[in-house]
Amino acid sequence: MKIGVFVGSFNPVHIGHIKLVNELIDKKYVDKIYIIPTEPYWNKQDLISLKDRINMLKYFETDKIIIDTKHNKYEYTYQILNDLKNSSDQLYLIIGADNLKEFHLWKNIDEILKNKIIVVNRNGIDTSKYINNFKNNQNFIVACDIEQINISSTMVRENKEYRKFYLDRRVLDYINKNNLYERGNYGK
Repeated sequence: MKIGVFVGSFNPVHIGHIKLVNELIDKKYVDKIYIIPTEPYWNKQDLISLKDRINMLKYFETDKIIIDTKHNKYEYTYQILNDLKNSSDQLYLIIGADNLKEFHLWKNIDEILKNKIIVVNRNGIDTSKYINNFKNNQNFIVACDIEQINISSTMVRENKEYRKFYLDRRVLDYINKNNLYERGNYGK
């Protein structure tokens, strides 16, 4: 089975994330996707609680979209991939093309590159410029046929008007009910 692994902060999950996941499944890039929200590592210090982010992601869980609550504490992507690996499945790490610029700096990149890497093209980035620098570049799959929605979680957090256009109604209701993303409510 082809298992997609989509790691991120999902702070909050927006329609672009879910559209991407559904398209990757519908277009047979993968059979199933594990969405793994992370703890606040690296440059992600303004996260609301992991529990709240998981609760919002749970609205989208199906038999093919699994919201993973077991691998959230791993600091590095290679640790998640190593723990998920089993002999019958092929793992496909899902990243945006914007991640390629610093992908070579990821911890234990050679271990990550033992898996397939689905690169979702964003912002017209020349993916081949970066992919060709890796010796295992045959493991990269550029998903050019995935429609991109030009939105980010940062934009949604910072602009309340965007929320009604780029968030699922259930997510928006959850945010409003729990008073999330208001100044001072991070890390609640």
